[in-house]
Amino acid sequence: MKVYAHVHKAPIRVFRIGKRRFWLRLKRDLLILKEALSQEKQETKEMLVTYKRYTRKQASSEELREANKQFGDLLKGLGLGMFAVLPFAPITIPLVVKLGKVVGVDVLPSSFNNMGEKMRQRKAANDDKSQ
Repeated sequence: MKVYAHVHKAPIRVFRIGKRRFWLRLKRDLLILKEALSQEKQETKEMLVTYKRYTRKQASSEELREANKQFGDLLKGLGLGMFAVLPFAPITIPLVVKLGKVVGVDVLPSSFNNMGEKMRQRKAANDDKSQ
């Protein structure tokens, strides 16, 4: 078996470009995660306000339905948090999400469901800027 080495004219430059690309992608992904977490935080605050209004008999049934949906999302996040504590979490969490999709169970909270779409939109916007 022969091993071929790919030789660049400027290997240090290629390495630096790859490193910079990695860090930019990581920052972009972390910003998207931050946005999803802030959305989840805002929805949870609204849920608590709705439950407070419900105790005073001031909330409508539609508001209560939305609050219950958000409470379900909160429990989903807590369930995934249990896997984050376990060893090999970077392997087990994607495995659980993939297995949930195969079985037909939504494991991720609603604010994380459209993260892939947001990442594709930002990538397309960045590609348009670079051209």
